[in-house]
Amino acid sequence: MKYLCLVYSEEKKLEGWDDGECQAYCQSLQGSGHLVAAEALQPVHTATTVRIRNGKLSVTDGPFAETKEQLAGFYLIEARDLNEAIQLAAKIPPARVGSIEVRPVRTLTP
Repeated sequence: MKYLCLVYSEEKKLEGWDDGECQAYCQSLQGSGHLVAAEALQPVHTATTVRIRNGKLSVTDGPFAETKEQLAGFYLIEARDLNEAIQLAAKIPPARVGSIEVRPVRTLTP
């Protein structure tokens, strides 16, 4: 089953973060067959929020919500169950300064 591990942290806590540590963990996940995809996101000030209300497009600079922690990236993993997904998420390096939200992926079929 696929799980999306959303990495949340205060941006200032990730400033100067060694990407090599995250890249090494990605390689570890890839080697074990658990990694589907992983990416870091640009800073939150680069975000754009899009909404459609009453058929009209609204575009706003910035994230959808003002929060203490922002979405910093994601890991899409393959795990046999939620317990294994949690164990893998616990090893994501930014978990030490932020949080990892683990959610099962719901397949959309055409």
